[in-house]
Amino acid sequence: MMISTRGRYALRVMLDLAMDGTGTYVPLDSIARREGMSEKYLESILAVLSRAGLVQALRGKGGGYRLSRKPEEYPIGEVLRLTEKSLAPVTCLEPGTACPQAQSCPTFPLWQGLDKVIDDYLMAHTLADLLPKGGE
Repeated sequence: MMISTRGRYALRVMLDLAMDGTGTYVPLDSIARREGMSEKYLESILAVLSRAGLVQALRGKGGGYRLSRKPEEYPIGEVLRLTEKSLAPVTCLEPGTACPQAQSCPTFPLWQGLDKVIDDYLMAHTLADLLPKGGE
């Protein structure tokens, strides 16, 4: 498993919005400038996050994006799973894949265990855990 640029950027955008902390809508160009991302690419990521309800979008003057929930209510795994589609360490564990050798494969339980560790870890950490602490 390797997290793509799309997944890493989505997490950075969510953190940027969490760091704003005001609950106001943050313009796309402000986020793009701070994060050093292309506005066009950022817009495609925010569209996915918005459709899934992770962020709220407001068009027009005074518009932009903001979190739909508090930072502590966003498990990292939720953001990454949305943008990556799969966090499985091997293809035979990807959603919609039925491995014909799963029952007889001696390594299958190892991959299942690793998949669970990855999922548990990413779901145990939230955006709030990644926010800078005071004085750092």
